[in-house]
Amino acid sequence: MKKILLYLSAFVPLYVLVIIKILIDIIFFNLTFNFLNTFTIISFSFLIILGVYGAKMSIKHESTPKSLIKIVNATNITEKYFLGYFSLFVLFALSFELEKVSMFVVFVLVIILIGIVYVKNDLFYINPFLNILGYNFYDITFENLEENKGKQKAKFFYKGNIDNTQQRFIAYLSHENFSMLEKRD
Repeated sequence: MKKILLYLSAFVPLYVLVIIKILIDIIFFNLTFNFLNTFTIISFSFLIILGVYGAKMSIKHESTPKSLIKIVNATNITEKYFLGYFSLFVLFALSFELEKVSMFVVFVLVIILIGIVYVKNDLFYINPFLNILGYNFYDITFENLEENKGKQKAKFFYKGNIDNTQQRFIAYLSHENFSMLEKRD
């Protein structure tokens, strides 16, 4: 369930854009409050709530074991994934006419198909919502200061930028494709 909620969080900006588009069209009398438009606004609002909850659960790491690590090398790879997803947002928000039942059904099917690929392949690092919240995605080589396993590699979300690779951080190694990192106080 956590994986699905995290997937939904990746599309929070898209849901917001679609709701704004529909509401603007209604305000300027290009659309009316019919069943489909009302259903779309309500269901996307619900998906926004679920997505925000999923992101909050992932960021909060209460039940995730933590380790003290020293970063050997950190590469910010956010831009490799963010822009591809952003173009998907623009495609859906601007070109899909969700007031038509056929387009709404195609939209839902595309979101489901992307979700299957996203969850099946653990693509949790592709999450523009977390990037909008200030998190960057890093490919990091580190030494776990609590275990003597030598250098290890993992992908981490970190709020802000990592500029000094010799700093110590608290790592929440919850998943090999989606872990969180915090600066040690």
